[in-house]
Amino acid sequence: MKVNVISRSGREVIKGGLELSDSATVADLQEAIHKRTKRFYPARQRLTLPIQPGSKEKPVVLNYKKSVNDYTGGNSDTLTVVFKDLGPQVSYRTLFFFEYLGPLIIYPLFYYLPVYKYFGYKGERVLHPVQTYALYYWCFHYFKRILETFFIHRFSHATSPLSNVFRNCAYYWTFGAYIAYYVNNPLYTPVSDLQMKLGFGFGILCQISNFYCHILLSNLRSADGSGGYQIPRGFLFNIVTCANYTTEIYQWLGFNIATQTVAGYIFLVVAASIMTNWALAKHRRLKKLFDGKDGRPKYPRRWVILPPLL
Repeated sequence: MKVNVISRSGREVIKGGLELSDSATVADLQEAIHKRTKRFYPARQRLTLPIQPGSKEKPVVLNYKKSVNDYTGGNSDTLTVVFKDLGPQVSYRTLFFFEYLGPLIIYPLFYYLPVYKYFGYKGERVLHPVQTYALYYWCFHYFKRILETFFIHRFSHATSPLSNVFRNCAYYWTFGAYIAYYVNNPLYTPVSDLQMKLGFGFGILCQISNFYCHILLSNLRSADGSGGYQIPRGFLFNIVTCANYTTEIYQWLGFNIATQTVAGYIFLVVAASIMTNWALAKHRRLKKLFDGKDGRPKYPRRWVILPPLL
């Protein structure tokens, strides 16, 4: 079988095409492209079927597990595929590790080191109990996230664009420093002891719930990340589509109730907005996939992320 590899503009990416066996998979095709163009390793490749000019249909993306012959309809010895370079890639574990490592390191620096002297503070710094508990809470959260990255999460996509590392690290590291500066500030005024206990107690409960939600989501996929979309069930997923985002938002609400800084609430609003957009997209996708037609189950009525968002 001959496979012609072209760009979206129609230019030949592989001169003369590639000769593959009739039993070759898309993964074999990607490896063959890699052999001819060393910098385009499989994770950088996105292969689709050509579409007619002016068509508004989305192109069919080739699944690396399927046979190349599946995309010819079994009626042709020649296949043309459209190649797109996705750019340098990193594994999702690498991405998540670095974005979470920053806040885990940055926050304690504001607690333990005399950084406020560089901002002009000359007096003796007195640490309040809430600032110490906030440090433990913060570090527990990000340490948990790193452990989940390596031992719990199963990713449907192996890699992410390298540019996402810089974008995500900028987001997490900047907010980490922003919140740490105000919570650990020598001029910080603590909340009441009762409010602190209620905030941290509620937050810890949500952190544990969030961990359990991630375990339930992980069980929907096999170890290699396959399994496709499934209806999440159990625990809070019986009433909320994205219970993992719900518990994530509420755990930061608990942190802010206990510490009460403008910086913390700004982070909460931004994070909640981002996760709400993700949740809405996932909710629509699940409702479209599980529409109750052709033997498919119908997606149950659930909140998207937070009551009363339906």
